[in-house]
Amino acid sequence: MKRVIVTVSNDLISDNRVHKVCSSLHNSNYSVLLVGRRKFFEKRRLDRPYATHRMALLFRKSFLFYAELNIRMLLLLLFRKADILLSNDLDTLPANGIISKWKSCFLVYDSHELFTEVPELVGRLKVKAIWEKLENKFIKRANISFTVSSSIAKYYMEKYKIVMHVVRNLPLRIDMTNKDDVNNQNIIVYQGALNINRGIEHMIYAMQYIENAVLHIYGRGDIEKDLQKLAKRLQLTDKVKFLGRVPLELLQENTRGARLGISLEEDYGLNYRYALPNKLFDYIQNRIPVLISDLPEMRSIVKQYNIGLIAESHDAQYLARMVNSFLSGEICIENIENNLNDAASELNWDLEEKVLLELFSRLD
Repeated sequence: MKRVIVTVSNDLISDNRVHKVCSSLHNSNYSVLLVGRRKFFEKRRLDRPYATHRMALLFRKSFLFYAELNIRMLLLLLFRKADILLSNDLDTLPANGIISKWKSCFLVYDSHELFTEVPELVGRLKVKAIWEKLENKFIKRANISFTVSSSIAKYYMEKYKIVMHVVRNLPLRIDMTNKDDVNNQNIIVYQGALNINRGIEHMIYAMQYIENAVLHIYGRGDIEKDLQKLAKRLQLTDKVKFLGRVPLELLQENTRGARLGISLEEDYGLNYRYALPNKLFDYIQNRIPVLISDLPEMRSIVKQYNIGLIAESHDAQYLARMVNSFLSGEICIENIENNLNDAASELNWDLEEKVLLELFSRLD
């Protein structure tokens, strides 16, 4: 049985991609240890079929967080036996890159995003340069690398002259023989992180002009309080509901009752331009039409399956006209239910995990 140590910089609780990868490896007879972090005083236990270990870190942000994270991971990896190290994202790659060379074990790199092009690094040239140096130093040490979209894979292949595979972050398949209208309201749903440039504030502004509908926002993030203040200032507290983080089963149930799911990321940095957000596929599995930004990866999916609307602008009144026309039936997408069923049957982890397992099978 091959031993895999998987490392990630988050608290493991809500990272569904890492959980799916670990579960697929565990179910395929790999011995899996997932390593992440926890808040210093947090004692919540995780119930997973594979082993987990969360490190209590003193620092929570800035250079000190990433330095402590990699030093602690380096020490842990040094004294644990492993055949394969799976590094998730650039912030765990230095420790994995060093140990894989010292211990001559396989290194797999899963890039969840275009890390050096995230909005938080746009304009921060010195910080970005440090991450780019680390990426350049360690990415070529990986025996196998994969990422979440074809555009990001192409970027890495052109920049570093490496082979970068694609393992999309697709949800588990949901069998839905009959989708009942579980809510009489016209619900528009957003699920995911409440961070900058996700287009959430544009949708809140648009709710001023959208008739007979309510916006449900699921998730937490850096701008959550700012968004709540905006909704309050616009007197939209009855039309915009902040519902926080909820268990996956409840999120699916509530999403299923929506009329429209939104993914309105702005074209701010290459990471968002090439994004293929998890929520897009979650909406598809729950068989609800989508409203997306006109960005290449999302546009390709929506056009291929004809499952929603593509917004060419983030102007509030433009978005409102599009949503009002859709909810009233003025905009009608032909065979939308069949289209969503077709997309859901093809865009799911049950099929995508085969790509993952085939890549790992090469590590002999």
